[in-house]
Amino acid sequence: MATSKPGERKLQILQTLASMLEQPKGEKITTAALAAKVEVSEAALYRHFASKAQMFEGLIEFIESTVFGLINQITQEQEKGLLQAQAITLMLLNFAERNRGMTRVMIGDALVNEDERLQLRMNQFVDRIEMALKQSLRVAASQNEGHEPEAAIRANILTSFVLGRWQRFAKTRFLLKPTDDAAQQIALILV
Repeated sequence: MATSKPGERKLQILQTLASMLEQPKGEKITTAALAAKVEVSEAALYRHFASKAQMFEGLIEFIESTVFGLINQITQEQEKGLLQAQAITLMLLNFAERNRGMTRVMIGDALVNEDERLQLRMNQFVDRIEMALKQSLRVAASQNEGHEPEAAIRANILTSFVLGRWQRFAKTRFLLKPTDDAAQQIALILV
């Protein structure tokens, strides 16, 4: 029997949890069901994670590090503020489309019956996205592409647009893609 490297089982548990969240019915995930999918005992799950909340924290950490890593990459590679805001918004929609289970975490669906601090953390995640968009739009204003007072308003509209697209994607059982016609709609917001 092959032994797994340290951290491999933990990653397998998180990947399985994410794939279970992709199921369209969106049923509550129990540790018993998760353990069965991973083919380990519930006790084995708890050797890797102190609680189910800690498993969700692992998913949230993945979401945060991936999304904010990509935002940093966009802002470093793109000098124009409007193009930064557009690229960030499209990246957020693409991320959801590629990570359906994570979308349910980002909109809070998967966190409804979980520890309240997880939803608070996702609220902070959304606030940080809005701040990043606001910063890009302030850069745009400094480049004479928009007005400084509008930066906060447009950042809020873009954030609401993204949240709405994520919601619609999850609520349609992942049928209506968040990226459909998004580029044109984002362009209208940024005019």
